Amino acid sequence: MPVVRPSAAVTHEIHGARFVSHASPRTGSTELCAWRGEIPAGTRAPAHTVSREEILHLLVGELLITLDGDTERIEAGDTVIVHPGATLTIENPADHTALTWVTTSVGLTAELADGTLLTPPWAN
Repeated sequence: MPVVRPSAAVTHEIHGARFVSHASPRTGSTELCAWRGEIPAGTRAPAHTVSREEILHLLVGELLITLDGDTERIEAGDTVIVHPGATLTIENPADHTALTWVTTSVGLTAELADGTLLTPPWAN
């Protein structure tokens, strides 16, 4: 039975946030990826357009989520469904770190507004 212990999770940092990868091809998953996102207070991630559906569940804190130009404040317990091709911005307006649990399918890419294409290792 594949079990990923916390000690085996791989941490990545980009744009001021931390991504703690638990399920990915590196840990034996063939179709899905899952990670914990840690978004520090005051962090605003750059807008990015995703190639695959993402499910973002907020575990702790609050976030401002802008999806295709519409902004919504979400709180712990809320889940956001981000469809492929949607442009997403995440901001933490609070004074403490927000924690998320995110899932997607293997192969996700994200394109920044300047055309830079990211292939995040926690989703590939």
